[in-house]
Amino acid sequence: MKKKLFLLLNIFFVTTSYAQLQNDDVWKTDLGKSAIRNIIRIPDIEGYKTLKCDFHVHTVFSDGKVWPDVRVDEAWQQGYDAIAITDHIEYRPHKDQVIGDLNESYKIAKKRADQIGFILIKGTEITRSKPLGHLNALFLTDANPLDVEDPLEAINIARKQGAVILWNHPGWPDDKSTVYDVHEKLIAEKKIDMVEVHNHMEYYPLTFDWMEKYGLAPSANSDTHDVIANEYGMEKMGRPITLVFAKEHSENAIKEALMAGRTAALFNDCIVAKKEWAEKIVWSSVQYRIISTDATSAVVEIENLSDIPFVIYKSPTEKVVLPAGKTIRTGFTVPGTIKIGNVYIGHNKNLELTLPSK
Repeated sequence: MKKKLFLLLNIFFVTTSYAQLQNDDVWKTDLGKSAIRNIIRIPDIEGYKTLKCDFHVHTVFSDGKVWPDVRVDEAWQQGYDAIAITDHIEYRPHKDQVIGDLNESYKIAKKRADQIGFILIKGTEITRSKPLGHLNALFLTDANPLDVEDPLEAINIARKQGAVILWNHPGWPDDKSTVYDVHEKLIAEKKIDMVEVHNHMEYYPLTFDWMEKYGLAPSANSDTHDVIANEYGMEKMGRPITLVFAKEHSENAIKEALMAGRTAALFNDCIVAKKEWAEKIVWSSVQYRIISTDATSAVVEIENLSDIPFVIYKSPTEKVVLPAGKTIRTGFTVPGTIKIGNVYIGHNKNLELTLPSK
């Protein structure tokens, strides 16, 4: 009886104290949106979870404008599963105002990530002029030892920490996506794992061939320096995404997937991926039902389960768009093949699929 009375009194005081806030002086509203998250609908594939990631993000601890924990909240709200904080080693214009070592931005952001259950990856950007260019070292244990004069030594130090190496914006700043001797050497030594086929507001079509030629996993990242809303808005999939096909929703699983090359780049409703993963993305996103057939054609109802619209070329001169989250009815020649106009498996090479006849 005493326990019941105690509970009733607790409820009374909580409700009355809350009610006292709602008066003519103060009335609470629900205008805050910080705890509302977009859902990016891209289906899982064959035993792997499809995780949405951004592996190139800056804060005020290098040349960004944003405090580190804000980066976590932005990404969570936009429906991402993980980001990497990758502040520059060599370029830190705010270092007199913002004090901390090369791990400080990660430490600040990690506290927020742990509070909301978000995956945060420790990284840094090795920032040199071409021919080497810029590279991100991801999954570091300590960024400070990478602050050395020789960038190749910095890569070796990162590798000893088990880092994944991402080649950033290979077409910047001279608008030439060139593979120099230093890159050939690093690739041969298996010291570059991934390449940005898209960075910020530009992409590099020649790099689409590097997936097959060099075995590099494709990546699309924001390289954001400003508030994300200022650069991309807050709508779903406004910023680029690296899709990672991971065995589970965890940092270790993301790292394993990157090392295995299970990624795709998604930007401007376009996908760049090795053929194996491109096919799996499309077939996991699409359900179809054959309504009727004759000797040479079929009428088909196709449902798109994803937020990615697909541009389908039924012939070189005939295309149909399968909108995100919608169903269309159209006819196809069977047996036959279709080309997916916004899914690339190489430079000027679109994914082609054979249509089932039944």
